[in-house]
Amino acid sequence: MGTGIILTMLTIVLLSGTVKAHNITKILESHPDLSVFNHYLSLTHLASEINRRQTITVLAVNNPVMRGLIAKHLSIYTIKNILSLHVLADYFGVAKLHQITHRTALVSTLYQATGKADGTSGFVNITNFRGGKVAFGAEDNGGVLDSFYTRSVKEKPYYISVIQISKLLRSPEAEAPTPAPSAYNLTELMTKKGCKVFADLLSATPAVEKTFIDNVEGGLTVFCPIDQAMTKFMPKYKKLTAAKKTSLLLYHGVPVYNSIQMLKSGNGETNTLATEGTAKNFNFTVQNAGEVVTLETKISKSTITGTVIDEQPLAIYTLDTVLKPRELFKVADLDLDSPAPAPAKSKPKSKKSKHAASSDADGDDDDEAESPDEDSSDEDDLVADDTAGGRRLSDNPWATRCVVFLASLVIAGIIGL
Repeated sequence: MGTGIILTMLTIVLLSGTVKAHNITKILESHPDLSVFNHYLSLTHLASEINRRQTITVLAVNNPVMRGLIAKHLSIYTIKNILSLHVLADYFGVAKLHQITHRTALVSTLYQATGKADGTSGFVNITNFRGGKVAFGAEDNGGVLDSFYTRSVKEKPYYISVIQISKLLRSPEAEAPTPAPSAYNLTELMTKKGCKVFADLLSATPAVEKTFIDNVEGGLTVFCPIDQAMTKFMPKYKKLTAAKKTSLLLYHGVPVYNSIQMLKSGNGETNTLATEGTAKNFNFTVQNAGEVVTLETKISKSTITGTVIDEQPLAIYTLDTVLKPRELFKVADLDLDSPAPAPAKSKPKSKKSKHAASSDADGDDDDEAESPDEDSSDEDDLVADDTAGGRRLSDNPWATRCVVFLASLVIAGIIGL
């Protein structure tokens, strides 16, 4: 087998198991004429929303155009709405732009995904005119197509395409004034929607409450367990150290605005407020199935049951159970969040101390919070993923296949096949 064929096959095997990540900030850094646009993507936290989506098209504009937008003295929240209209929820490379079926396409955007866009607001019309000219226009702007394709900045088929257009898309709804987050009272909103216990814990921990409030301006999503769930969990919460109580509360906040539509359309792991300033992950995974959105930690699963508020830059949702991070608990809190198991049939009693028997009856020892200096057991390390983000070779089937494939080639060379 020729060396070229071997390398080609190996490349295919490797790429087949790889999800291509992208970083819009780094992509735009090499284009100084787009630096202002790049700056505001980061300032509005749109950059992180773009990076976590696998299929996306960004319509960028140059510095003079962005300076014209800034000169209008709009709030940062309104600017975020406008720029989110320039992020298409689909891939459009140059070739696809010139091969649009029936020459026109209506595409949804991140602004439409916020849930604030009414009717056709939040959709962009792309039209491929005869002669190769491609025009863009916000659908709620009277059908005006006055922004045109200028050049391709970066393409990673079929993950991300960054295209420069001649001017910003005009949308009356996206440009409408957006209220400042200072008008929001987080604990009051939660209390009115059945999350009083969680809200009271925030109020009783000023440093944590301040962290939540400080993050609203740049975008914040809060997942508050309903009172029934928190009340059930309180015996376990009271056993935590002050530091772990802080981490648990922060674990229920994400420093990015996520509309319910965004949560329903995007699966994946996300950082939390507890992640910042620590070497541990404190992440959870968003999973959706139709209209149902669940948040999964390494040891538990919670379901979103309702919406307290969903107005950019703030979103608050209710949960049916408390989020329990693997960094704080050894195993799932089955004794608190699940119905008690049916009594087992009597078995011969094993020789246990009275203290051990009492612990088993309480059902607390298995998922008791780890002490600050306690190392996880070897058994825990085998069950749980590495909290630093590493993976064993056996966890990656594609890597395993590559090793087997390479080994077979080496053996074949040795025996002269």
